[in-house]
Amino acid sequence: MATYIIGDLHGCFAEFQQLLANVAFDPKVDELWLTGDLIARGDHSLECLRFVKSLGEQAKTVLGNHDLHFLATALGIKKVKSKDKVDAILNAPDRHELINWLRQQPLLLQHPRHQFILTHAGISPEWDLATAKQCAHEVEQVLRSEQYGELLAQMYDNQPDHWSANLQGIERLRYAINVFTRMRFCYPDKRLDFECKLPPHEVNNELKPWFELANPLFTTQDILFGHWASLIGYPTPPNIYALDTGCVWGNYLTLLRWEDKAIFTQTALNSH
Repeated sequence: MATYIIGDLHGCFAEFQQLLANVAFDPKVDELWLTGDLIARGDHSLECLRFVKSLGEQAKTVLGNHDLHFLATALGIKKVKSKDKVDAILNAPDRHELINWLRQQPLLLQHPRHQFILTHAGISPEWDLATAKQCAHEVEQVLRSEQYGELLAQMYDNQPDHWSANLQGIERLRYAINVFTRMRFCYPDKRLDFECKLPPHEVNNELKPWFELANPLFTTQDILFGHWASLIGYPTPPNIYALDTGCVWGNYLTLLRWEDKAIFTQTALNSH
């Protein structure tokens, strides 16, 4: 039995299947954990979504920003962009089943044996683990309720960019969504920045990757995340694992086997 964690799929189904074949993934005994953004931008989002769903309890995924945006477009809150390549899902006979399955997925997972934490974008430098779990739970409850459309309609904003335990309502939920699905850089005072998309080695201002700010959690807890393909080649702390390696942008897909920390990669097979 092995535990595999894979970076953002973005509809790269052929590469996904090749990686699983390369490690002889056995869904009867092995576990697959995914960093979110299963869909959008790649050509085979429908296949990725159906396959992960078909694995049942052997697969665990968190929600990414593209997953949430897709849910918003499915409700008509946002217009579908042709570059997202999600029409196949929207036109699928099992569309409603897939959408309902997707919105049941969490924002944060902790492995029961290995104890690593998995989120799409990371953990706020202003949170301890208990706060992160509580904030994830609060958002998940709304996403799984009949009010989920109201939440998705109001999540598109960069404020608040600072955590306070006094945050309530949509501001509290939005901060949590932004941390779990959009965060990359932070200011020294731990405010979130959403403007900079550069690789860290090209940033000359005060911004720092979230995991480089002072937080005891970042030195004591194994944290795995995706979302940030431009971190390729950037050194993260030994207990922080960045698994999005931009397959959909022509780079490669990355799979980590937790038991021995072996890394497996699959180069993009064609243009996405």
